[in-house]
Amino acid sequence: MERLWAPWRLEYIKSTQDDEQECIFCQKQKETDDKENLIVYRSNLSFVIMNKFPYNNGHLMVVPYIHEADLTKFTDDVLLDMQHLLQLSLKALNETMNPHGINIGVNLGRSAGAGIVDHLHYHMVPRWNGDTNYMPVLAGTKVISEALEDSWQKLHTSFKKLSSR
Repeated sequence: MERLWAPWRLEYIKSTQDDEQECIFCQKQKETDDKENLIVYRSNLSFVIMNKFPYNNGHLMVVPYIHEADLTKFTDDVLLDMQHLLQLSLKALNETMNPHGINIGVNLGRSAGAGIVDHLHYHMVPRWNGDTNYMPVLAGTKVISEALEDSWQKLHTSFKKLSSR
């Protein structure tokens, strides 16, 4: 059997095992180095952050500043702000990544697939024809073809341009 090593996954595995640590979204939103924290855009009530362990290039998450998991408890202002950021994110992804499609979703609860259970967030995953190949099926490994830093720079620039229109 051949082995394909992905040692960077250990950081993710360890980070999901420590339930006592502060919520990653609450922690990141307080910090000021958006590039280091992969935050590509901030609004008054929510922000857009790149997934550090993406399913595909340009995997974004729209996150409210409020630490809450229950979608029914958000005010209309926060819900509308997140929808605006989803729309702005679509424009930025289309402008910078030119995907053939985009998956948008929210996982409510651990059983639904939520890795960060206590802080609601939307996922946006760009997709391209042929982006699923033998690697995930046979090797259990996803190949990401662009560095996070390069994706951040393109997306951050696009968000600045699009939000000033």
